Amino acid sequence: MSSHLTPGQRALLKAALEQRQHQLDRRLADHLGGRSRAEHAREVATQDEDDPPQRESEREMDMALSDFETQEVGEVSEALRRIETDAYGLCSNCGTEIPFDRLKAEPWAERCVPCESAREKALQRRRG
Repeated sequence: MSSHLTPGQRALLKAALEQRQHQLDRRLADHLGGRSRAEHAREVATQDEDDPPQRESEREMDMALSDFETQEVGEVSEALRRIETDAYGLCSNCGTEIPFDRLKAEPWAERCVPCESAREKALQRRRG
């Protein structure tokens, strides 16, 4: 296990990850209403409304929310797998230790701040 995290810190972070996973699972289940993502999208798209452009906009917002929640569920699940290994708390890019304060704020973080900032800038350049 990575030496920069104490057993107490690791337990605290694991509990935070588990709590976040349960929150996201509930939100996603509530959002989809027990339907698959495709069934939910079809239902939103076929709602009987008089304003097709607004319906399309609502559908896009609904799917974006679902995408975001699904992505975060994956990130949290992956962090829960990593927390049981030496890889948790180490930057996946450069291998440096991720500070405990950063992990407290975002326990699913897999990169140190400099590497995450560089990744975000590269994504912005590709989009823009």
